[in-house]
Amino acid sequence: MTDHPATHTDAQGYGGQTPGRVTVRTEADVRIVVMTGEFDMDTVTALRSAMAPDAPGVTRYVLDTAGVTFVDSAALGIMLRPTLERPVVLAGTVPPRLARLLEVTGAEQAFAVAASIEEAAVMPLAPRQG
Repeated sequence: MTDHPATHTDAQGYGGQTPGRVTVRTEADVRIVVMTGEFDMDTVTALRSAMAPDAPGVTRYVLDTAGVTFVDSAALGIMLRPTLERPVVLAGTVPPRLARLLEVTGAEQAFAVAASIEEAAVMPLAPRQG
């Protein structure tokens, strides 16, 4: 198990609220991305880097969104990008506003769901049909 922490906070958040913060670590071939705060088109730099679909050696992404207070379409698009080739698992509690966005857009179907980061990292998943 290898741990590669990287943390980045963008300068401004939506409406002057808490800007998006992303913490990343890699365990074996799983990239774990913890998101907190608000993510909009002005605050997605760190998320874009963390969710790079061509990350070498990564076979699955785990997203912990429990601390997210806002996600706009730009951030949602970044969260979805890797799902075209690799599984992305939402781990833990998905905040109500984000859950509603996923439901309204139909994006909830692109993600697997797990009760915890630990479960998300090891749960069996069907291979992606590319």
